Amino acid sequence: MTITEQNILKTLGYFDLFHYPLTKEEICLFHPVHVLPTAIDSAMEMLIGYGSVSRLDEFYSLKDDLSLVQRRRRGNKLAAEHMKRAARVAKLLSRFPYVKGVAVSGSLSKNFADEKTDLDFFIITEANRLWIARTLMHLYKKLTFLTGRQHWFCMNYYVDEAEPEITEKNIFTAMETVTLLPMQGKQSLDDFIACNSWVKEYFPVKKISTANTTEIKRGFFRRQVEKIFDNSRGDKFDSWLMKLTEKRWKEKTEKHLLNIKGGDMGMIVGRHFSKPDPKNFQDKVVEQYQLKVQQLLQLQDKKTSLVNNG
Repeated sequence: MTITEQNILKTLGYFDLFHYPLTKEEICLFHPVHVLPTAIDSAMEMLIGYGSVSRLDEFYSLKDDLSLVQRRRRGNKLAAEHMKRAARVAKLLSRFPYVKGVAVSGSLSKNFADEKTDLDFFIITEANRLWIARTLMHLYKKLTFLTGRQHWFCMNYYVDEAEPEITEKNIFTAMETVTLLPMQGKQSLDDFIACNSWVKEYFPVKKISTANTTEIKRGFFRRQVEKIFDNSRGDKFDSWLMKLTEKRWKEKTEKHLLNIKGGDMGMIVGRHFSKPDPKNFQDKVVEQYQLKVQQLLQLQDKKTSLVNNG
């Protein structure tokens, strides 16, 4: 088994966790090393010959299941519709005080949506004002429950400009970072990308483009709020909001409360970040991926040995 064959299995293996077949172009984009398309073609034909990979129209999958293609096509079509709404919501979120960058994240950033898909957003704030920004945004989200639009405003991950580097560095966080779709705040998002160049160790080909990202304009409401808190009182208030939120989330975690999708509720907080607790989803995905890769490579070694010794 060649290195390219191993890497194709690894790439397909990650997306197989989410039942998502890939095109050849996507396999090249998410390949863990730079490789010529011709090398991908040759390795793919070998894997198809072994029965390790299935060609399903223009897609490739570890499973010979055409329903996965049908599911993906429906998801891609719905994602295109959701993105129009996400662009409008991102523009609205960019008007909140201290917001410096907004990007679409989650399944929508990977061009997939279903009937239960939320609009997930990654937010960058001004240094040491993350918690003022987050609190105002989440107070607004509470109002959206009155109109049933709370699923449009899922601000799941925040960092500020003081410490924009993602601290957990693994296949999951690399994928979530490299698939972000920048919407608002070009300079801040460019700086974020530069501070997270470590993702190239996982995905050297896939790039995050900010070419169509606009800079954020500070409206009247934003300017007035920032004027109030641009002082030492603002520092203290931001810190107090962080401690208050941390206490509330600790209580939720201790009560083993579940979110509307049935998952454990948990959040990790710090002065410069607010993010989901890794153990609730991230760690599980990484563990599942590592196990899948181990099984795939072992099975492929057996197939290769049988052919070579046959």
